[in-house]
Amino acid sequence: MAGQEFWGMPGWRFAFLMMASVSLVIGLLVYLFVDDPRKISPTYIGADVESVRSYQLGGKVGLARPSLWRDSLIAMKSVIKVQTFQIIVLQGIIGSLPWTSIVFFTMWFELIGFDHKSSAALNSLFAIGCATGSFMGGFIADRLSRIYPDSARVMCAQFSAFMGIPFSLILLTVIPQSVDYWFAYAATLLLMGLTISWCASCANNPMFAVVVPLKHRTMIYAFDRAFEGSFASLAAPAVGIVTERIYGYDSKSISLANGSPQGALALSRGLLTMMVIPFGVCVLFYSPLYLVFKRDRDNAKIASIKEQELT
Repeated sequence: MAGQEFWGMPGWRFAFLMMASVSLVIGLLVYLFVDDPRKISPTYIGADVESVRSYQLGGKVGLARPSLWRDSLIAMKSVIKVQTFQIIVLQGIIGSLPWTSIVFFTMWFELIGFDHKSSAALNSLFAIGCATGSFMGGFIADRLSRIYPDSARVMCAQFSAFMGIPFSLILLTVIPQSVDYWFAYAATLLLMGLTISWCASCANNPMFAVVVPLKHRTMIYAFDRAFEGSFASLAAPAVGIVTERIYGYDSKSISLANGSPQGALALSRGLLTMMVIPFGVCVLFYSPLYLVFKRDRDNAKIASIKEQELT
């Protein structure tokens, strides 16, 4: 839509409004049709069945109204103590840096000389690869975890993170930076998306679901998004600093409309730095999960059984 107008509105702005509208509709549908079956606060674990039922019906039998802040504080302390959570968040902080750096791909393509449509097509192929790869990674990890329940998900996550290294090297250094190699970029981006997008679906989310009791699942996902999102926001400025200070990118002398081989080269080196190194560190940070995941999962099972016995 870039470079076009729709009802007098720039294409990029119209695209943002379309995405916002879809998000609004999805949020409304979730609000209307998705139910949270857990209506009882963790504070009530241990209360007798009649008291709990009376509370749900609005009765008053001496059962105090829940304290949202107190329950949240208890859940927060419980979640933060889980070592699997600590490790996944730590690798996620580093592992999110390459994904934030990827937002510069469009700029890099246009510096090479691709027009808006060609750049958008390349980004679309990468997005399609990521969407398919996320499903594929979850499917493969589910099957392997039946054979290796304690290590399969970690192995899949390490494989996915590792694949970011060779594909980043191929994309940013091996393929000549010329518009004549559009199909080479397209194939590389598609395969890259298929292989580097597994971590959340094959390991992070499924492991979060089993290392804390059921009542804390939403809390552990919320903390993960908060921590990773906060630190990932530093990646974009870091790419700019590395590209300008180390590789000599000069935004004042570059025109995206005409392309710039020098600018494309400098930006590609900055992207390479902010992708290869974090991907490698991410692979290493997954390794302790081989030791702690099984223990945390078993502890969560025991805690859930005790809660069920109390109710």
